[in-house]
Amino acid sequence: MPRSLQSIRRGWILLPLGRRPAPLRALPLLQQPRNDGKPQRPPVSKTRDDSEQERSKFARSILEGSTVALISLFGLGLGGYAYSLFYKRTVRNKIENAFATGYSSQERVALGRISYGTDPDKIQEIVEREYWVPRAEQDEVNDIVSGKTRGRYHLIIGERGTGKRALLLEAMRKVNGDGIAMLEAHNDLEVFRTRLGKSIDYEFHEDYIGGLFSIRGPRDSTPLLDIERALNQLEKVALKMRKRRGKPLLMIINNIHLFKDDEAGKHLLEILQQRAEIWAGNELVTTVFTSDEYWTLERLTPHATNMYVMNIRDVRKVMVTSALKKYRARYHNEDVSQTILDEVFAKVGGRLIFLNQVAKSKDMFDTCKQINRREKSWFLNNCWILGDSMDDDVEEQQKYCAAAIILARALVLREDNSSSQPQFTLPEIPLHEARQIITRADFVHPFDHINVLHIDAHGMVRADSVPMQNAFREIVQEEGFEEHLKATLNRLDELESLARTREVAYREVPDRSGGIVPVQTYCAKI
Repeated sequence: MPRSLQSIRRGWILLPLGRRPAPLRALPLLQQPRNDGKPQRPPVSKTRDDSEQERSKFARSILEGSTVALISLFGLGLGGYAYSLFYKRTVRNKIENAFATGYSSQERVALGRISYGTDPDKIQEIVEREYWVPRAEQDEVNDIVSGKTRGRYHLIIGERGTGKRALLLEAMRKVNGDGIAMLEAHNDLEVFRTRLGKSIDYEFHEDYIGGLFSIRGPRDSTPLLDIERALNQLEKVALKMRKRRGKPLLMIINNIHLFKDDEAGKHLLEILQQRAEIWAGNELVTTVFTSDEYWTLERLTPHATNMYVMNIRDVRKVMVTSALKKYRARYHNEDVSQTILDEVFAKVGGRLIFLNQVAKSKDMFDTCKQINRREKSWFLNNCWILGDSMDDDVEEQQKYCAAAIILARALVLREDNSSSQPQFTLPEIPLHEARQIITRADFVHPFDHINVLHIDAHGMVRADSVPMQNAFREIVQEEGFEEHLKATLNRLDELESLARTREVAYREVPDRSGGIVPVQTYCAKI
């Protein structure tokens, strides 16, 4: 091999003499020797088969990733669906447990020591001490609570303290709370929503796990919608339990007069009444409302088909005197004469709330005096008239008070004119006649609201209780009462006349001599 080629193979180029040779990189066209001594070929471009293999690998990876994602999503959806079924079943089971035999926390509070941790012998003693006055309506209420009376819902109406709740609690005790849910009404819809949920053990989806993901849940709504959802769940449970129990469930809502007499209260009563009508017609749930005021009956009557109204009155004199005599003999070792019993009844009547205070006190007459004094003070503080010296700022308030005094006088006069009736019967006036007496139609219901007068289920107006009628009688029979009432009415007429009178004053044009004509004033009633 020539020397020049050998130099090139070694990486050197021959330069002229006197210069230092520079290293020569391998030319791109020349191949470096391999380890095995064979020449290395230049890189060759990818073939069509290689490109197809790479594309198939890419498609396979996409398919595998998509499959994994779909399986994950399917598993997540299946888990969510299973949790939803589990949650719904748990909700229904909790509502079923709320109607099981026994008492909820609200029912325990209402029943007191009867519902928990007391020996049977002591329970009987407590019952005898608390429910010592026999009631004629107890058998009818027992049939409602036990499920014998079906196909209708009930409105139990009566004065404050007549024992409406006591009748229901005694009936609940006899069936040990089986199939019963009870709650108290309230004028705030949010509070009533909470009490309804507590009575049937329904959480309104507040414990739903979907809330962890910031998803807008069923709770984000108005109280009326929440109440409707709770009633829907109760209806599903009632359908399921109807086949097993063979009788309807019972829901008791006490004191529905506490609902506001406005649009919200009207809508709530409509929802409850619609459900009560449907449930009563299909014997799913028997709904029982209790109320102290007449306006609830007026609100429910126009749309009532299956409603039954039960009017609870004071206990009759024969039952009261007999039960009071036995109670004093058993727990106070006192033999009370019939004369004393008649006098006690004349002072407090057959109102249970007053009889319990009198029967358990040491001095019955002193307790009767305190009750009568308290009722009279309540009436005077709310409805007393101010006479002819009243200011014009109290005109509307005094119209309200004068109407109450006029109705009280009418009841006292009706009592004097009804000599044929027994003395322990409270005089009554029809509602339309009472409105005619006071010449106002909007004042009678407020008197019922403050427990001065009462309107019963038959539309009869009377004093709220025997002590209140005694207060009416004492006030009307006081010396100078008629003159004071007349002076008040005259002053109200004067103020009303002044409100309708307008003064018009004008001045005539002065004459040429410079004189001025005096001002002339004319008054006219508009």
